[in-house]
Amino acid sequence: MATITSMSPAPATGHAGAEKPFAEFRAFWRAFFAKAFNPYRPELHYMRGPGPAWRAKHMRTSGE
Repeated sequence: MATITSMSPAPATGHAGAEKPFAEFRAFWRAFFAKAFNPYRPELHYMRGPGPAWRAKHMRTSGE
């Protein structure tokens, strides 16, 4: 499972400093939901090999 971290290069100063914490908070949650609720689940589509129908068809011995 991936770990999401928030990194800020330097503390904010001035008027933009009041908006920056909210922007980082929003960016963190956006990334979290994108990774946590990703609909692609390859393990659900993993094929483990031929099943019993394939074996029944291909493992026959010819009696001719």
